[in-house]
Amino acid sequence: MKVALVYDRVNKWGGAERDLLTLHELFPDAPLYTSVYSPKDAPWAKVFPSVIPSFLQKIPLTKTNHEFLGAFTPIAFESFDFSAFDLVISVTSEAAKGIITKPGTVHICYCLTPTRYLWSAHDFYFRFPPSKFKTFPFFRGISRPLVSYLRNWDKIASARPDLMIAISSVVKKRIEKYYGRESEVIYPPVDIEKFKGKRNESDFYLLVGRLTPYKRVDLAVRAFNKLGLPLTIIGKGSEESRLKKMAKGNVKFIGELTDRELSHYYSKARALIFPQEEDFGKVVVEAHAAGTPVVAYKVGGAQDTILPGVNGVFFEKQSVVSLTEAIKKFEKMSFNRGKIVKSAERFSKDVFKKRLLKLINNING
Repeated sequence: MKVALVYDRVNKWGGAERDLLTLHELFPDAPLYTSVYSPKDAPWAKVFPSVIPSFLQKIPLTKTNHEFLGAFTPIAFESFDFSAFDLVISVTSEAAKGIITKPGTVHICYCLTPTRYLWSAHDFYFRFPPSKFKTFPFFRGISRPLVSYLRNWDKIASARPDLMIAISSVVKKRIEKYYGRESEVIYPPVDIEKFKGKRNESDFYLLVGRLTPYKRVDLAVRAFNKLGLPLTIIGKGSEESRLKKMAKGNVKFIGELTDRELSHYYSKARALIFPQEEDFGKVVVEAHAAGTPVVAYKVGGAQDTILPGVNGVFFEKQSVVSLTEAIKKFEKMSFNRGKIVKSAERFSKDVFKKRLLKLINNING
């Protein structure tokens, strides 16, 4: 069976990129198609036999300024020819699902979420537009009619895959709401073995993620300023300077770490703080694999991974008061490390591979 993989753009490293590497383990001969490819920013992609970018690759600066390509990415993905393949798997939160395949080719879409800036987080993106849109007001001026065009195309494109897979229950609901179609849920693969180890709990709380407005790290900083408890923040991003100015002495910032270094912090943390809404949230599962409970905002993918009283606690509102109360509640609780680690096992790479292969075999009959 000849297989091809498709991804929105190959110019960064994150959770979806880890998913692609797991797919590469399943299909090592599959080429990777994408809109633009930056080898410098995506060295992880060198494992693929070939990375095939679209015609957008020839346009100057597109590898790092993808915000300006919204109107052209639909055409880019529609321009690829997949007639030589039996199966195409698109991994996407944007336009990659819009590829066109012929009747002899099966297209499975692994949907990270319906495109955020078009649907579920549309208002947020207009309140906090990319900094480049602020620099070039012309692009912000045309963004609303462009969104209307892209919404229409996105709805049409969502009907093209033969099967759509959602990464979580909340994404499944979004697919039904915005695209009007059913989907299977297969949770993203997490390399839980990498984060298992001897639990050596310390007194600090931990937050892991990019320091951007959407992650609501500011909420955690303000809550821990109020509580006076130690908080260690791992990550970098556009909000770093502002957050450091906001934080008191009990809040410590550490830059980006390797998985091995991160595993050390997971194993020592009293709990992971998860104040944002995520489509899934791999850091929650990573913490659980290390035996560490999580204090999480009760929305999105956290509702699939958190078992209250078993591996963590929820806070109901995205506010300092609600988070503070949840931490006070957590301070009075105790958890069974074995049960926490066990709760992570259903999100392992092996489970992901088995479920996906079973689904593919069912399609092929």
